[in-house]
Amino acid sequence: MSLDVLLIEDSKTQAAQIKATLESMGFDVRVAYDGLDGVRAVMEKQPSFIVLDVKLPGMDGFQVCRRLKRSPDTQAIPIIMLTERDEAQATMSGLAAGADDYIPKDIFATEHLMNTLQELGLLK
Repeated sequence: MSLDVLLIEDSKTQAAQIKATLESMGFDVRVAYDGLDGVRAVMEKQPSFIVLDVKLPGMDGFQVCRRLKRSPDTQAIPIIMLTERDEAQATMSGLAAGADDYIPKDIFATEHLMNTLQELGLLK
């Protein structure tokens, strides 16, 4: 049985690349292109985990993460922030918002994501 992933990423190009990477790992991937749609998608069908960008239209990734982690219905869903914002303050904000990990989009991002998914028990 494959796990359902929600990818919340506003860049269609990056969303396609990340979706392809996750699908190659055996996950079923749904994509939302802004924060509000992402929250709605979680409420409609809870994913096994969420990959979340920070820079999103409407509601940014920090707001999405805080909202989902505050709700008893969704607080247990692992959230991995995957973003171009790599400064220390953004990382601290992401973790403070409740993210299970914060991964900068760099050449090591895919490897880091795979390691995080293994640590969370989501990747065999």
